Order: sequence, then structure tokens, then C-alpha cells
Amino acid sequence: MEAIGERINGMFKAIGKAIKEQDASVIQDMAKRQEEAGADVLDLNVGPAAEDREAAMRWLVESVQEVSDLPLAIDSTNVDVVRAGLEVCENEAIINSTTGEAEKLNAMMLLAAEHGCSIIGLTIDEEGVPGTAEGRMEVALKLLTAAMEHGIPTDKLYVDAVILPVNALQDTPPRVLEVISQVSMLADPPPKSVIGLSNVSQGAQFRSLLNRTYLVMCLARGLSAAIVDVLDEELMDAMIAAEVLMNRAVYADDFLKAYRK
Repeated sequence: MEAIGERINGMFKAIGKAIKEQDASVIQDMAKRQEEAGADVLDLNVGPAAEDREAAMRWLVESVQEVSDLPLAIDSTNVDVVRAGLEVCENEAIINSTTGEAEKLNAMMLLAAEHGCSIIGLTIDEEGVPGTAEGRMEVALKLLTAAMEHGIPTDKLYVDAVILPVNALQDTPPRVLEVISQVSMLADPPPKSVIGLSNVSQGAQFRSLLNRTYLVMCLARGLSAAIVDVLDEELMDAMIAAEVLMNRAVYADDFLKAYRK
């Protein structure tokens, strides 16, 4: 599974302050800590603190790629902010994210095609998040069709089935599992599946327990990637154990250390 580190996000107080003050040392330290913890991709989101979000995203990308060669997920719903990040991104890039809403979908797919990068598509359309797995799959097909029309390889599309907080919508986690199971059957080569894992426990008690349990459930359904807190060691241990038990990683007596190496 691709672990996309979620911690370089202006919603976190220390990161937001660093972005506002352009303190690269804080950002770079977080980038290095996440890479050491096992991140395969670093998600970059300027959050609400920046007055000029385009300039902030350019600075954020440049700061991180000074200390890391990992792929960068340029995380914004604003097309201009994403474009600004991609223009200075020398690492491999992922756009995070588009939705199935026609105007945004076309604009983001054009950017992905122009820069030859992967893209995350949320199963959300003009009417919001569908209440059923079937509804989410309909949006997933719309995302796939748009990617193909723009010449984006199908395996560069990540479909996000949109997990919602279990304390508010307890019927959502099983529906997302159904979508994850079906995404790999949409095309050949198949698109990838991804979730923003921390959303499942938003506002709930025992967040780490809920997160790691749900992550293992998703992996059993074929999840390709997740936006996660890679600094949560128990979460990452559970992910590694699941990879071993599903024969995706080689067993060794010290498999946790072996996987991290």
C-alpha cells in the first residue's frame, strides 16, 4: 500500500504557523520525519492560514523538495493553487484532488494531462456524496471516462470513495469497502483506490484504534493507497502486518523492521 503522509497541512497549528511565517525548517523537519516513518508520498496542503495560497503552495513545494525526493501530492480544491504547485514541482506529482463535478473535473484533468501526473478523484458530484456504493461507483466511472478522454493512463487515476465520520454516518464504512472492492475491476490496467483514513474517526473516541482497524479492513478489500498519519506507529505496524498476511510483503521474524528498511 502507498502511504501518503498527511501531516504537512496548514490545518495543523504548527504547520499553519510555519507556512504563514515561511519557516522552512518546521516544514522540512516534518517532511523528513514522515519519510523516515515510512511515507511513500507527502501530501502538501497550505490550509487556511495563507493569504496568497498560490504563493504559499509554491513555497511549500520548493521547501519540501529541498529535503525529499518522494512524490508530492498537491492538495487543494482550487485549480490555480494546484497549478502553482505543479509549476515548481520537480518530484513526481499527484493532484489531490478533483470531484465528478463537470467544471472542476475537466480543469483538473487538463492539468494532470499537461503535467503527466496522477490524480485523485473523489466520488462526489453536483448532488454531493452519493448515499450508496452504486452511486459512488457511477461517479467513479465518470472519473475514469474523463481520465481516458484526456489521455491519462487508467492506472494514474486514484478513486477516493469518500469515507465519512463513523460517529455521524455509521453505515458509510461498509459502503466504502464495497467501492474499494469494485474499483480494480473498472479497467485494465485498473485505477487505484485511496481513502483519507483519518476522516473515519473524526470527532470520535479511540481515533487511532478506529483508524488502524478500518485500514486493515480496507487493505483486505484491495485498497491501493491511503492518506494517513504515518507518525502513528501502531497504525503503520498494523498496515505492515496486513501486507505480510496478504502475501504482499515477505515474512521475516522481524518483519516490521524488514518492511521499513
